Amino acid sequence: MKNTPTPHNSAAPGDFAKTVLMPGDPLRAKFIAEHFLTDAMLVNNVRGIQGYTGTYNGTPVSVMASGMGMPSIGIYSYELYNFYGVENIIRIGSAGGIADGVDLRDLVAGMAACTNSHYMKQYGLPGTYAPAADYTLLRTVDDAANDLGLDLKIGLLLSTDTFYNDTQGLDTWQKMHNVLAVEMEAAALYLNAARAGKRALAICTISDCPLKGTGLPAEDRETGFTDMMKLALEVAVRMDHE
Repeated sequence: MKNTPTPHNSAAPGDFAKTVLMPGDPLRAKFIAEHFLTDAMLVNNVRGIQGYTGTYNGTPVSVMASGMGMPSIGIYSYELYNFYGVENIIRIGSAGGIADGVDLRDLVAGMAACTNSHYMKQYGLPGTYAPAADYTLLRTVDDAANDLGLDLKIGLLLSTDTFYNDTQGLDTWQKMHNVLAVEMEAAALYLNAARAGKRALAICTISDCPLKGTGLPAEDRETGFTDMMKLALEVAVRMDHE
């Protein structure tokens, strides 16, 4: 059975680079392609989930949106890993800071993802699996952040299935001091990577601090997180030489 194109991706085999940057927002993918990639070509636009491939400092790099939530990134990352030969996916998203000392515009990298999702139940494991980032990607982003002079906080993310929740309990998660931020995708991405034998990492910029009642406008989330974009692109270049 031919796996490509898929119901969600019209790209042809070979259209994606080894490393794909994955923002949630299609407009952020478009912004990265237009402002950072050379000779970027649109390779997918099914349902407006824009995917581009170009080069950054001479290295082939792709960027494609994931949409919001674990079901959405679950579909797109699965297809990229299993049908398009992608080796590395770096989520570059927004997150809500919940740990003390995490503030607006801070950069965080998720070494693992706590979750309230049942996504992993599909695997029928006789226990609880811990969705974790790939160590090589995590080490590379830490080195790249140091070289670029960026302050990167590394710790746990909370991947939640619900944005609006009557019993959200973020203050309870705050008690676990290394849970830095809440977002909606990393756990599924890490699980898909583990199942496929591929690599994944989530890098997020803090767009709001729900326990403090602060936040940034939508425009900032679309075009303003350039430190995160440059950091992820630098990681893609370094991974090309792995």
